[in-house]
Amino acid sequence: MTLPKPIKRLAIFDCDGTLVDSQADICAAMDAAFTVAGLAPPDRNATRRIVGLSLPEAMRRLCPEGSEKDHAALAQNYRDAFRVRRAAGQVAEPLYDGIAALIEDLAGAGWLLGVATGKSDRGLVHCLETHGLAGHFVTLHTADRHPSKPHPSMIDACLTDAGAAPRDAVMIGDTSFDMAMAVNAGVRAIGVDWGYHHPRDLVEAGASAVAGSIAELRLLLKGME
Repeated sequence: MTLPKPIKRLAIFDCDGTLVDSQADICAAMDAAFTVAGLAPPDRNATRRIVGLSLPEAMRRLCPEGSEKDHAALAQNYRDAFRVRRAAGQVAEPLYDGIAALIEDLAGAGWLLGVATGKSDRGLVHCLETHGLAGHFVTLHTADRHPSKPHPSMIDACLTDAGAAPRDAVMIGDTSFDMAMAVNAGVRAIGVDWGYHHPRDLVEAGASAVAGSIAELRLLLKGME
């Protein structure tokens, strides 16, 4: 008699705006990137709207009149500015209240956990290690190694790493880019309303539900067990 294989449930989280509130650091680095280039910094709401995209794509949206060379230079300026802030101990990226407990509880309940983010590899590892969460994640994918969201590449790689089927996976994020990426990868999309895009945008991009609190997110995930 062949026993059925156990179901591997995989929860993939975005990072900025979902796990951590990094908008102050992102906006400060973006302001510096444009200032170094001799350009007026973008409106901070515009900056929040591009969080989650890869840097080149973000710069294309924030500086549509620029050339590819200009966008590449702005992206490097941003990396440099963020690196300087981190070295100076100025990067905070606090966890949203309740996230640490949620991650620990999901891991304890047998969920496999992953991250798909527009952050760099270095930035993501630093963030998770700072908060003592790195050991809970079995798969980490960033814009360093994949096309920008909403391309499904990062989720596809998470599924492969975890050995999970799309029907047993969920993408949890705060932007329409996260929701569209989930749709493109054929996994369930759950939005959270404490990040950078309006819940309406998340639903329009494909969210099956939008959690207004950690408690609501817990219930939505419990429904998949």
